[in-house]
Amino acid sequence: MAMMPKRIKHRKQMRGKMNGFATRGQTVAFGDYGIQSLEAHWITARQLEAGRVAATHYLHREGKVYIRVFPDKPISSKPLETRMGKGKGETKDWVACVKPGTVLFEIGGVDDETAKQALVRVAHKMPVRCRLLARRA
Repeated sequence: MAMMPKRIKHRKQMRGKMNGFATRGQTVAFGDYGIQSLEAHWITARQLEAGRVAATHYLHREGKVYIRVFPDKPISSKPLETRMGKGKGETKDWVACVKPGTVLFEIGGVDDETAKQALVRVAHKMPVRCRLLARRA
């Protein structure tokens, strides 16, 4: 099931800006290897779920997969063939705002080559260019 907040204060949000680089969540904190975003983008809950499924499928339930971002921004859209006016549309999707430098996924508890191959599969599911990171010793 796609990730979304249990409850929120406001149903709809403005689109906002994604200027600059990530100031937090830039290093591998939980696992041994991770993938880091190189571009700013919205990553939907479906894309995060696809990455999680790809990683767990490749790992055969060994090790642990950590998702470091959470889709907490509601994106609304109006139905097709609707006239202008009549207010803002209903929530269609939940997204995570990702800036360059944000670590998206981490993997721990498996050997190096397996972790790297799993993260390559996850990176293919993401709408941003990613690079592989290792935990600093």
